[in-house]
Amino acid sequence: MLLRLVHLGRIDYAAALEVQQQLVALRQQQRIGDVLLLLEHPPVLTLGRNAHRSNILADDATLAARGITVHTINRGGDVTYHGPGQLVGYPILDLRGDFPARRGPHLGAVEFVRMLEESLIRACADYGVLTGRIVGRTGVWTLPGGSVPPKKIAAIGVHIARGVTSHGFAWNLMPDLRDFSLIVPCGISDAAVTSLEEEIDTRIHAMPTMEQATHAAARNFARVFGYHPLWADSVEELMTG
Repeated sequence: MLLRLVHLGRIDYAAALEVQQQLVALRQQQRIGDVLLLLEHPPVLTLGRNAHRSNILADDATLAARGITVHTINRGGDVTYHGPGQLVGYPILDLRGDFPARRGPHLGAVEFVRMLEESLIRACADYGVLTGRIVGRTGVWTLPGGSVPPKKIAAIGVHIARGVTSHGFAWNLMPDLRDFSLIVPCGISDAAVTSLEEEIDTRIHAMPTMEQATHAAARNFARVFGYHPLWADSVEELMTG
């Protein structure tokens, strides 16, 4: 299977959402193949289908003063923060593809999320950061050790319509973790958020640049999902064939 990848750089959330919607429509019409968008956002909060507004701890005036917008969207999950230093991935896939974990006419939503988690677990491992899953909690978490509890290093929230996925993952590379104090991340109040920068042992592994981490995420995503990756220069290139 072929996967087209595009790196959009830092892009406003509303603009990226519009691109997603256009690509989802084309994928549902079988006019394009599977796509993975990789990008950063300026500071923004998104509320998923299961979100509670009370999990935004900052008032509207504080958010406005910091230039942080809020978007209510159709992905699963609660409230999430996106910002500089965080790699965001939006897979636009037809789940009827020939995926390794597929056991029926299409890849199930749970299997899809588990595979997203696996790709990020492997990406973290590329830099010596061991991570895993927590039963009942979506996302990727550092492994507990001694008195240190697990911390969330990557969030996942997806939407599936007519067999095609949108939204996806947010991998914390080097964001300002203080920004997460604006919310109860993913509605989980008893666990902290961390980043690759916080967890990496720089005596052994150099902290990757955003470009290097983008390629690590793309490479591991392609391996887990069974794709041959091919980079495109622009979204327009995807839309025109």
